[in-house]
Amino acid sequence: MGRRNWKAVLRRCLPMLAAAAFSVSATAVCADPVEAFYRGRNVTLIVGYGPGGGYDVYARHFARHFGKYIPGQPTIVVQNMPGAGSLVAANHLYNAAARDGSTIGTFARDMALTALLQANPNIRFDPRKFTWIGTPASSAEDVYLTFVRKEAAAKHASAVFGAGAMEVVLGGTGSGSGGNDWALLLRDGLGMRIKLIPGYRDSSALFLAVERGEIDGRSLDYSAVRSSRPLWLQPESPVRVLLQFGRMTRHRDFPDVPLARDFATTPEQIALLDLADLSNTLARPFTAPPDIPADRAAALRKAFLAMGADADYRAEGEKLRIDISPMGGEEIAKVIERMAATPPAVFARMRTIRESASK
Repeated sequence: MGRRNWKAVLRRCLPMLAAAAFSVSATAVCADPVEAFYRGRNVTLIVGYGPGGGYDVYARHFARHFGKYIPGQPTIVVQNMPGAGSLVAANHLYNAAARDGSTIGTFARDMALTALLQANPNIRFDPRKFTWIGTPASSAEDVYLTFVRKEAAAKHASAVFGAGAMEVVLGGTGSGSGGNDWALLLRDGLGMRIKLIPGYRDSSALFLAVERGEIDGRSLDYSAVRSSRPLWLQPESPVRVLLQFGRMTRHRDFPDVPLARDFATTPEQIALLDLADLSNTLARPFTAPPDIPADRAAALRKAFLAMGADADYRAEGEKLRIDISPMGGEEIAKVIERMAATPPAVFARMRTIRESASK
């Protein structure tokens, strides 16, 4: 081809090449920055408890589905970080984790209330500043239960309240965990005769402690028992349900088991239960550190709501026998603000109860 022909070809092609270059440049400029951040990335999901417990079951279920709804579809990688009833994980997430949306976490439902009460000097976070993503279970269909071994002296909840009450020995993990904090409220707020043995590493250790007879029982939510110890709900179970709490009415599956409210006799006791029930609605909270970029925070919240409506996610939840009744991150933030607005006298009394854990 002669020089003149090459020049003619170039004259014809240059406009097309320029248009193609502009198109590529425009695509790069207009690409979704959230998708660009998450594509090909691993997102770490920190779980405040060891493997096998209720929070771990929820977290691994969450991890299998959440990433596909985030722009860029990152892989969610679970990292267990047990300790102090999940306080270690909460402190880490708030103070040490990257604030870019690449790390999220889940910890005890009571941790937010414990922080607001300032009842634990080891807490290093403000729950109002976390980037709340949502909770897969809002306790709408769940309930907190106290189980005791069938060999335990107390056969009915009425036997552990009032004059001449029998003592029941319950185990827990640490301050901020539901099992510990409900035990303190039942003991110091309602007068249930409880000896609390805290410090167990995680839920699996507590299950074994009950079954070995080290303690009489423990408290935990119904969904965690269904997924982690279904035998406890069978006729041949080694335990019985002594008490239920965390909701206003008896759960339909336990119509003959008394509510903690059945033993409340004063307005103060009822107000304390109201505050505890409000905290219980957080159930299985998932959050990111404070101050992550606003567009990534919005994407995580949107992804959570989309996941909650996914048929596969719900079907797997049914197989795992866990409660799926989602509450979004903005609703969690509102619940925490409602807790923060509790009358000072009720707050002070609850703080005194929580502080009794160190005595």
